[in-house]
Amino acid sequence: MEKLTANGISVSFDGVKIIEDISIELKKDEIVCLLGVSGAGKTTLFNVLSGLLRPDTGTVSLDGTDITGKAGKISYMLQKDLLLPFKTILDNVSLPLRIKGVKAKAARDTASRYFAEFGLEGTQKRYPHQLSGGMRQRAALLRTYLFSDRVALLDEPFSALDTITKGSMHEWYLEVMEQIRLSTLFITHDIDEAILLSDRIYMMTGKPGRITEEIIINDKRPRNKEFIVSEQFMEYKKHILSILEQKNI
Repeated sequence: MEKLTANGISVSFDGVKIIEDISIELKKDEIVCLLGVSGAGKTTLFNVLSGLLRPDTGTVSLDGTDITGKAGKISYMLQKDLLLPFKTILDNVSLPLRIKGVKAKAARDTASRYFAEFGLEGTQKRYPHQLSGGMRQRAALLRTYLFSDRVALLDEPFSALDTITKGSMHEWYLEVMEQIRLSTLFITHDIDEAILLSDRIYMMTGKPGRITEEIIINDKRPRNKEFIVSEQFMEYKKHILSILEQKNI
């Protein structure tokens, strides 16, 4: 069953078309990647899906209900963690609940229940500057989940991390997603990341940006460390690279 559906989305700024006739879907419990180079309009599409931007044409639906141009229906995590430096990690994470009108103690109690599951136990009273980049991203993802446990949009969530930290975060992310089952659409420029994490990959290329191919990753999640050096992984990667070369981007 489709959780999130976009049909015929087109957006222009100052007479210049940024994305054109984009139709995608996200099913329950799926992790789907939007892969392409900078300038293809991926973030513009996310702004439409999140309701921050109304498209020139097209519609967005969540569980069959039209949410086009309606913000606050699905969660959206940007590239930077955007944790508030003057608040503890617990208060940062519980912020979405406070915005929804939950009283402070109840919001903290609810958020605290997820700290162990997200590998954050013991950080409740710490401040963002006291955490590593990977731990900050975990906190940001938990905050995103508490905003909405239905669908999440993640805009390059691991791009700011070094290679070693990113690898451990990928492994952790796949494990936690098996637990919370959050239907997720994420943006990346990293081909390896897209193959490792995704059930499906939408290739977004050109100017204006369009969906030019859908790639299904048949290997089941969570994928182990050997998968990234497997022959199947390399076949996926070669295919993606060939698409990018054909599109001259």
